[in-house]
Amino acid sequence: MVERKKWSEEFSEWYNDLIESVGIIDKRYPVKGMNVWLPYGLKIMRNIERFIHSEMDRTGHEEVLFPALIPETEFQKEAEHIKGFEDEVYWITHAGLDPLDVKLILRPTSETAMYSMFSLWIRSHADLPFKVYQIVNVYRYETKHTRPLIRVREISRFFEAHTAHDSYEDAERQIKEDLEIFDRLAKFLALPYIISKRPEWDKFPGAFYSLGAEIMMPDGRTLQIGTMHNYKQNFSKAYDIKYETETGDHEFVHQTTYGMSERLLAAVIAVHGDDRGMVLPPTVAPIQVVIVPIPKKNAEADVFAYAREIAEELRNVGLRAHVDERDIRPGRKYYDWELKGVPLRIEVGPRDVEGRKAVLARRDTLEKRVVERDNIVGEVKKTLDAIHGNLYSRAKSFLDEHIKRVDTIEEAKEVFEDRRGIVEIPWCGSDECGLKMEEELDAKMLGIPYPEEKAKAPEGKRCPICGREAKFIARFARTY
Repeated sequence: MVERKKWSEEFSEWYNDLIESVGIIDKRYPVKGMNVWLPYGLKIMRNIERFIHSEMDRTGHEEVLFPALIPETEFQKEAEHIKGFEDEVYWITHAGLDPLDVKLILRPTSETAMYSMFSLWIRSHADLPFKVYQIVNVYRYETKHTRPLIRVREISRFFEAHTAHDSYEDAERQIKEDLEIFDRLAKFLALPYIISKRPEWDKFPGAFYSLGAEIMMPDGRTLQIGTMHNYKQNFSKAYDIKYETETGDHEFVHQTTYGMSERLLAAVIAVHGDDRGMVLPPTVAPIQVVIVPIPKKNAEADVFAYAREIAEELRNVGLRAHVDERDIRPGRKYYDWELKGVPLRIEVGPRDVEGRKAVLARRDTLEKRVVERDNIVGEVKKTLDAIHGNLYSRAKSFLDEHIKRVDTIEEAKEVFEDRRGIVEIPWCGSDECGLKMEEELDAKMLGIPYPEEKAKAPEGKRCPICGREAKFIARFARTY
């Protein structure tokens, strides 16, 4: 067996090795930053997406599917959006050998693709709120160091919801709904997170304001795994998206968006992993329970039939169970399934068959216990729930331990030198002081805590740059 990198000591190398060794993606595709999804990784991602689809259905979003190509003429209509993406887009200039009259771009995101159609679809107040979503490929010419699922040039599982409303207040209601959806998804993935309102210089191009959801990675850096944006009327004015009011007037709609990607899977892999490999939450694991028969020579008991019988009973109650009947040593099987992060292993040998028992081995704690065969379905369900709860609670403890509130730049620097994590520091609210803190700390301002009532600086706190009274608590972190 190949010696593994340690999650606890060599996280970056551990992550890069694991992504391929467990069959998530293959990085060897001959275009940098574009990867091939492998069956096991795609199954996990599909389980995540099934939950997203169900949440979209629950909240009245309709699924659409837009083309990947956007004409330059549409892209140019929103000046601030162009400015934000102009260095990242892939241009298509020829069809065969013939130059195109109008250049095309591969979508970096879909505002400029969708909104010319919104102006045709939305006519009346009766059409609002208008809520659609899609899961598609988007392309960005990433110039930094690429990392599978985290920083890529083809985001191949990009979720984006786009909504239109008759007022700013209703758009704000939509943002609250987005946050509720995200919270349900994060709990489904056992991922604790924080929400921050982005500073002006780091909001989404064209947005009135942007929110970002971050998780804490094992190396103390943060990873953004979700964003919500309120556009007000910035895009509707550029794309002439109007509706007729009940009084016969015409008004521009208010718009929001909500985005996520395969970074969700990267977060699951990184946050819950350990030195033995992945540890998957039962909710997304392609195999929730693997049953390993352990035959013995000259034993009369049919451990394979016993294992299949258990698997069938688990499948009948909706659990994803698999019997490993490969002709290899049990130790190798344990190694493989631990590497792949299967939440629960059931071991059955001849004595278990004779005594109508089985051994349950948890992936998260590596604990083993013997259960009665007749109680196995209930015990498995109870154990899977316990695994999910434990994954969330230990990740929450890790996140909480890595958020440190300080008053000075020197204290903040000490935090980053020690364990990294998130630093919360008083801030006057000026862009100049915020950017200066980013420079001095060599860290990114995530923004201020959201909702904003959580962001108010305690009385008497001073901005460490200008010395004026602080208005907010600002968050800084080293990021992916």
